[in-house]
Amino acid sequence: MTLKQNLPRLTRAFAALAFAALIGTGLKADSVPSTPAPFPPHRPASLMQTMRLRLHHLHTGESIDVAYKQNGQYLQDGVDMLNHFLRDHRTNDLAHYDPLEFDLLHNLLVRLGRPNATIDIVCGYRTPWSNNFLRTRSAETGVAEHSQHMLSKAIDIRIPGVSTRALRDAALSLGMGGVGYYPISHFVHVDVGPVRGWQFGGRQMLASSGRHGRGRGRRHRA
Repeated sequence: MTLKQNLPRLTRAFAALAFAALIGTGLKADSVPSTPAPFPPHRPASLMQTMRLRLHHLHTGESIDVAYKQNGQYLQDGVDMLNHFLRDHRTNDLAHYDPLEFDLLHNLLVRLGRPNATIDIVCGYRTPWSNNFLRTRSAETGVAEHSQHMLSKAIDIRIPGVSTRALRDAALSLGMGGVGYYPISHFVHVDVGPVRGWQFGGRQMLASSGRHGRGRGRRHRA
């Protein structure tokens, strides 16, 4: 029998060997991936990114563009730079921020669809002295006696091009902590304390607890 006559039989034999090899690996013939997966299934792609913050301090005039987290791990140099940047601008004292506050800012930008935007900082860390100074300037200041700012868990912010109301709504939707709405002063307070929301100034005072709750109530302060 000639080679030409044996060709169909040889083709079938090679196909059978290839199929047997696939069975040996535990794969079906139609399940062989055309390209490798970009990340292992157990490791979400979001953990692989480098997380940055771009901030501008309205009191000191300083700006910062810093990577603070990579592969799901906080970068100590970046965190230290943010702690210094967010120091009490009245006393120059700094504290160690809860890094979840930085995640909150990053997530807020992503929620707004502006991950590369610069956040204007109205107020970062406050020493007890600075907090008391703000509280006693007038009868109604909106500054809490036991402010989350003193615990390095709160920041008052604006984002150029984003309305204060839209910023408030986006922060509330995250459910990561406290959200204070200051429509007259045009800033939003965000902290990683208990989940709650309030409004200071304007027609309606808002005070609420829970993930997305809103309602009338007593005045809260930040």
